[in-house]
Amino acid sequence: MRPAADARQVAQYILARRQSVGDAVTPMQLIKLAYIAQGYMLGRHGRPLFKEAVEAWQYGPVVPSVYHAVKDYRSSPVQKVANLDYDFSQAEREIMDMVADTYGGYDGIVLSSATHQSGSPWDITWSRNGKNAVISNDIIEHFYRNLGSQQHHSAL
Repeated sequence: MRPAADARQVAQYILARRQSVGDAVTPMQLIKLAYIAQGYMLGRHGRPLFKEAVEAWQYGPVVPSVYHAVKDYRSSPVQKVANLDYDFSQAEREIMDMVADTYGGYDGIVLSSATHQSGSPWDITWSRNGKNAVISNDIIEHFYRNLGSQQHHSAL
């Protein structure tokens, strides 16, 4: 099996997808969309979309490499994440397209609130291990697998 992508490549793919339909994406939105894509990849395919760990920060789950790549935009639209090429598989593109199309219209505040609600991987990790602890892929996978098995499912 080939190695997973860099999370910044995932963020760039999602950003490009949203930009292609004329949408602006803030750093907070993009950070949460990358996390949600990781969740759906783990939940549906049992493997990570990107190799970096997700951490439980104050305002929800964060991938540090994506945060550092986009933080200077503050609340302005992100123009570009990284010039890192990666040949995503069809399954990976389908997950990222679905996440970008389904959740990309929600602002960063809504996405942040949704991703750190009670019982979420962020909430479990924050409660057990505290601020900035790594959220295990096992917890993320379990949450998104259960989410996907519900008749009406959404990360929001």
